[in-house]
Amino acid sequence: MKGLLFTALTCVVVASVQAQPSRWQQRVHYQIDASLDVSKNLVNGQEKLTYWNNSPDTLNRIFIHLYWNAFQPNSMMDQRSIFLGKTLLGYDKNNKAVFDWDDRVRDRINNLKPDEIGFQKVQYVKIAGKEQQLVEHETILEVKLDKPLLPQSKTQFDIAFQAQVPLQVRRSGRDNAQGVRFSMSQWYPKIAEYDYQGWNANPYVAREFYGVWGDYEVNLTLNKEYLVAATGTLQNPDEVGHGYGKTTPASQSRSGNLTWRFSAPNVHDFVWAADPTYKLITRRPANGPLLYVVYKKDSIQEYNWQRMADTMQLAYPYMAKTFGPYPWKNYTFIQGGDGGMEYPMATLIKGPGVGTALHEWMHSWYQGLLATNESLYPWMDEGFTTYADTRVHSYLRKDSGFWYADAYDGYYRLVRSGREEPISTHADHYNTNYAYGNASYSKGCVFLAQLGYIVGEQTLDKILLEYYDQWKFKHPNPNDFIRIAEKLSNIELQWYKEYWVYTTKTIDYAVGDINLVNGKTELTIKKLGHMPMPIDVLVTYKDGSRELHYIPMNLMYGSKPATDAPAGAKWIEHGEWKWTQGEYQVVLDRNITEIKSVQIDPSLRLADVNRGNNSLVVPD
Repeated sequence: MKGLLFTALTCVVVASVQAQPSRWQQRVHYQIDASLDVSKNLVNGQEKLTYWNNSPDTLNRIFIHLYWNAFQPNSMMDQRSIFLGKTLLGYDKNNKAVFDWDDRVRDRINNLKPDEIGFQKVQYVKIAGKEQQLVEHETILEVKLDKPLLPQSKTQFDIAFQAQVPLQVRRSGRDNAQGVRFSMSQWYPKIAEYDYQGWNANPYVAREFYGVWGDYEVNLTLNKEYLVAATGTLQNPDEVGHGYGKTTPASQSRSGNLTWRFSAPNVHDFVWAADPTYKLITRRPANGPLLYVVYKKDSIQEYNWQRMADTMQLAYPYMAKTFGPYPWKNYTFIQGGDGGMEYPMATLIKGPGVGTALHEWMHSWYQGLLATNESLYPWMDEGFTTYADTRVHSYLRKDSGFWYADAYDGYYRLVRSGREEPISTHADHYNTNYAYGNASYSKGCVFLAQLGYIVGEQTLDKILLEYYDQWKFKHPNPNDFIRIAEKLSNIELQWYKEYWVYTTKTIDYAVGDINLVNGKTELTIKKLGHMPMPIDVLVTYKDGSRELHYIPMNLMYGSKPATDAPAGAKWIEHGEWKWTQGEYQVVLDRNITEIKSVQIDPSLRLADVNRGNNSLVVPD
């Protein structure tokens, strides 16, 4: 089965890549054999890592992530958290000072005891039996190659390592707040990504990841009482039992340990978790993957876990229709970690919340399948995922209001705070956690919702699916997405990317004067903000009729289709508005006395920072 699975998915990947724009990708194959001593919280492992240099460059060194070294007093993560925790954001409604802590981290790393810290120690890296020179930079291991790795060639590294599982602080660790024994993310020496921009050897300071596409074969040996959930597909379910297979583990192991064998094709990371009180349930969506839900046995939460599993099964058909099908055989929701954290084919979530589960699974598209460089473009992962999970959740609940109101409100708060930075800022280099969160999640979500306003909702749906088809397994960047949008909308959109991504300029349009000129009504619209946009103006008349007056912006060199008009409204398109003009006059055929109200953007998709001047009611 393993060979068939790898072959089938490889064929799918090759076929999709052939249809995509050309961009070379590095490739890796991991063979990891690791054992976990559950009493000492120690991992001992061996890696055979085959690495393909598909780049045009000669590599004289490589970089390897040693993430758990961040969980030591005075590490970069510790220093950064304490520094940001001193930043005063303001005061709450009780006049209590609010500081910029990540509450999951705070100063906890600084207070870890020797048996609570994390570490990853690489004993050696060998090529053809010869040890390579190693230079450790805390969470980054530099490997100086004795022979350069030439373009279009491959090599194999043999790596031996030992790691201590840290007391759970951020994402990975042992004994989290819900009592999960082991949340094993970022647990192995992982080669850094080398792409067209060079090495991405980002120290583990706070957030976001970027990895090399590859195949993982992972064997995990630990106490037989523990149930293991992981990235990939379990290859020996009948041997380990625990709900995966037909037999029980006690009948298969006399040593007290079990070895779990997982295979994961075409992924860029591998996560697992283990606990002796885990329970496993499954669901199978129509035409979808097998879903595993693994959680600690808890009679109080049992109903909620079952309900979450049912909701995920119900959600998948809409997810696949809207964003493209999930390509792997299975997906696992694992209770663990400190909130919600996405990994290929699995997620760590601390509880059975439906919203969190949807968000983490939707990451399989934007972090798992498309996998933009999250460090450089966190908004393309977190923001797009927020858009997607909000859309799916709102669809399931049949919400009648504006689906993305929370994301827009988060963006507006960020603007008002005065702490906004361009969303092109590196994920670790934001001045505040507050700015990172609202920029990446909220402003990133608004980017997509507002794009629907610019190009039309039906066109946006086509863009989302074409983006998936063209760029899955290819690490796209912002311009790759914009080019897809331009081709399908026949609208130029570089201006949108430049303003929204690389500046903090804001949108503010206002309804101005209404005058009677030569027997016709002349309505003035004012541009008060520094970011130009196309404008929708809904005019409602006293007889109940409505007109949607659409004004494209000149940098678009095109316009959206009339299908984006509100139901029952007459579509009227006007000449383009030059972005240098401060005002625009809309001429109406009907008399001013017939007008009931005027409203800019009735759909609420235009991220206007001052909606108070967007409408006008004409007195009787």
